[in-house]
Amino acid sequence: MVVFSGRFTQPQPSRIHLFGNDSMATERPLILDHMATLADPTRGRLLSLLERRELAVTELCSALQLPQSTVSRHLKVLFDDGWLLARRDGTSRLYRMEPEGMEGAAQPLWQLAREQVGRTAVAEQDRVRLRSVLASRRTRSREFFSSTAGQWDKLRRELFGVHSEVAALLGLLDSDWVVGDLGCGTGRLVEALAPFVGRVVAVDASAQMLEAARERLNGLDSGLAGQVELRQGELEALPLATAELDAAVLLLVLHHVVDPGEALAEVARALKPGGRLLIVDMAPHEREEYRHEMGHLWLGLPAERLSAWLRGAEFEAVRILPLPPDPRAKGPALFAATARRKTTD
Repeated sequence: MVVFSGRFTQPQPSRIHLFGNDSMATERPLILDHMATLADPTRGRLLSLLERRELAVTELCSALQLPQSTVSRHLKVLFDDGWLLARRDGTSRLYRMEPEGMEGAAQPLWQLAREQVGRTAVAEQDRVRLRSVLASRRTRSREFFSSTAGQWDKLRRELFGVHSEVAALLGLLDSDWVVGDLGCGTGRLVEALAPFVGRVVAVDASAQMLEAARERLNGLDSGLAGQVELRQGELEALPLATAELDAAVLLLVLHHVVDPGEALAEVARALKPGGRLLIVDMAPHEREEYRHEMGHLWLGLPAERLSAWLRGAEFEAVRILPLPPDPRAKGPALFAATARRKTTD
């Protein structure tokens, strides 16, 4: 977790300085220290560049045309007096200024100083050079992608895995939704959904599958685990209240169902009007051994039949699209079907 350091988040007391003998102490207002800090014009130039913008020391050196030792010395003074926030970014240290976080005495002081510093010719030159510095950032990024465009997909897979972007798409779901994973199996999809939605209801006919799902979900933290319910039941008689779900998923389930039309009508009952349905299943194929080895009742689902079942179950906005094949996969091609529960009968 990135943590910023700075001292403008809490009001600070006045500092006490002794004048004359030790028996007489006079409070020195904090604003006088701030004024002393801003008395050096270089510090005003630094703050002008860092206002609401993060820059590294080397970038500041280029913009101000000053040696690193000088820039670092002034940054330390500004940081120690609470004018700057700083954080680590790899081996670099980034600085920025957040005027909104300043304590009361500093805000009007900086507004006055900024107006004066900003009018100077040297400050304008700083801004021009800063634009060049920021442009070089973009150039470095573009050069990287220009040189690696042909290898980018391979590099991204090596760095982040094959399905990183697909998992992130779950963030598009409404965080208040109740989602049904119908035919949940061992709970893999439930585990992925739980952090992104309000509640997941996982249903499966197999007690053994639900026990495997329960063991998998034991790895979730207590907050997420409390958002998941496991229920045993058939798709044709779901253990769900009418209109309990905002969305439902049937992932490689429907080809095991005797009457898909009946099952989809039951899913429609459990969905709220306007609720969304996602089906992922196999396109028609000729692998007869699947019937005997895995209990498949349908050798894939024809698009026209599935569309008719969905419309007969009071779904609308039906879309059926083939999914890109995974070259490493050995099974039949897959499709994704989406539909919406009618808002009126």
